Amino acid sequence: MTALTNPNLFVITGGPGSGKTALLRELEKNGFRCAPEVARQIIQEQVRSCGNAVPWANRERYTELMLKRSIQSYKEHARSGRATFSDRGIPDTLGYARLIGLPDVTSILTACNQYRYASLVFIAPARLHLQT
Repeated sequence: MTALTNPNLFVITGGPGSGKTALLRELEKNGFRCAPEVARQIIQEQVRSCGNAVPWANRERYTELMLKRSIQSYKEHARSGRATFSDRGIPDTLGYARLIGLPDVTSILTACNQYRYASLVFIAPARLHLQT
């Protein structure tokens, strides 16, 4: 399968609470197109429906949904010729899968190679929590 590449689809990545969503809101206010974080949407949907595909219950199913929804988001936003900023991307799913120790990440690696974002990635800085 030929890889799909969109040099106008930029990923903003970073840890929880690093300001990604706030940055995306500001970008939207300034007329940029933005794609919301699918992980947050999945958690909200699962909580509402009493589902278990959440990080604290069924991490494997949660990861599967993240991959599926990240691909859908990519396809939806890749059609635009305008700069579009994505709150995380498919490679973030790979990072999460490795973090939780999923034994088989083949489908995620395939998706990372199939759906290519802009080569420039924005990384939100980690917040330091100083104790006094």
